[in-house]
Amino acid sequence: MSTPRISRRAEAVAPFYAMEFGKQAAALEAQGRRIVKLSLGEPDFGAPPAVLNAMREAMDGRPMAYTEALGLPALRRAISGFYAQRHGVDVDPARIVVTAGASAALVLTAAALVDPGDEVLIGDPSYPCNRQIMESFGARVTLVPATAESRFQLDAASVRASWTERTRGVMVATPSNPTGTSVPAGELAAICDTARERGAWRLVDEIYLDLSDHDARGRPPRSALSTDPDAVVVNSFSKYFGMTGWRLGWCVVPRTLAPVMERLAQNYFLCASAPAQHAALACFTAESLAVCEARRAEFARRRALVLDGLARIGLPVPVPPDGAFYVYFDVAGTGLTSWQFCERALLEAGVALTPGRDFGEHSARTHVRLSYAASTEDLREGLARLGTFLTGL
Repeated sequence: MSTPRISRRAEAVAPFYAMEFGKQAAALEAQGRRIVKLSLGEPDFGAPPAVLNAMREAMDGRPMAYTEALGLPALRRAISGFYAQRHGVDVDPARIVVTAGASAALVLTAAALVDPGDEVLIGDPSYPCNRQIMESFGARVTLVPATAESRFQLDAASVRASWTERTRGVMVATPSNPTGTSVPAGELAAICDTARERGAWRLVDEIYLDLSDHDARGRPPRSALSTDPDAVVVNSFSKYFGMTGWRLGWCVVPRTLAPVMERLAQNYFLCASAPAQHAALACFTAESLAVCEARRAEFARRRALVLDGLARIGLPVPVPPDGAFYVYFDVAGTGLTSWQFCERALLEAGVALTPGRDFGEHSARTHVRLSYAASTEDLREGLARLGTFLTGL
């Protein structure tokens, strides 16, 4: 039997090492070891109770047909209302595309905007799947080094310095995976202005936006849509709403792009999961939003615990996070690369982490991501184990 030839596109896609370390952790658990998993960005809470109840009701045996390719109209209206209530932004439901997770939103956006050879600017460090999706559609991704001085984020100066005649788009994630840091609102507006003035598209990943800290007056952070209504903004039900396995997300696109996204969605996915869409309507009730806000406060407490614990065992965090549920710490002082640190921490201490190699090139050897989406008990145990491991070094 002949072996099928693998495409160059597939050969070029690197493994997602966070998942690889997760597989190693699972293998060790199968051998009977207790592993503290701080490697994956998966909230331990699950979906709010009202959403779980809504899913049970949806699965009562009724026919569950395909929804419209752009999503259930009622859900698109609910998302529009959420932008108005939470972020003070008026978003026409006709501009909202419901997708099979934020990943599908990124695939549709790349298909709609990227031609082979187009250059896309993305900060380094950044979520690896973003650049892999862009490259799969032929983009030439330029990873722009981001340092602690710029909060490990793109800024307008670095975008201008990296711009070439081939640049067609800029992608920003705020708050970011792996750093948990956000781009200040004024800086984000300047980045979008710089790209817009040059005729380039702007894609802003706001998957962790609603897990961000509120300001001194208790106001939530602003969406990029408040200063750049024509940006493409991607979001998800996975993080703030705790629905990781439900595979449901959305994006907001310029009005002229909506029919393009619809055509692509019809051909690529037909639609997102109908039961998940019906259940997700319960996310926007007062009850569910109160649950999600309580969980956001819990993540802030866990962050404080982790930052204090890392400081006590001598692992510096160059920029404290202000959103998401990640800490990006520096292991250069241990004499190990980030990969060596994570391998040994897993094998010797039973703690699963993610090396910087996943997230770029420029700080990949010296930094490690810790996810504090795990329980408080696991975080305390993981930090204690890491402390013992470092003493052994």
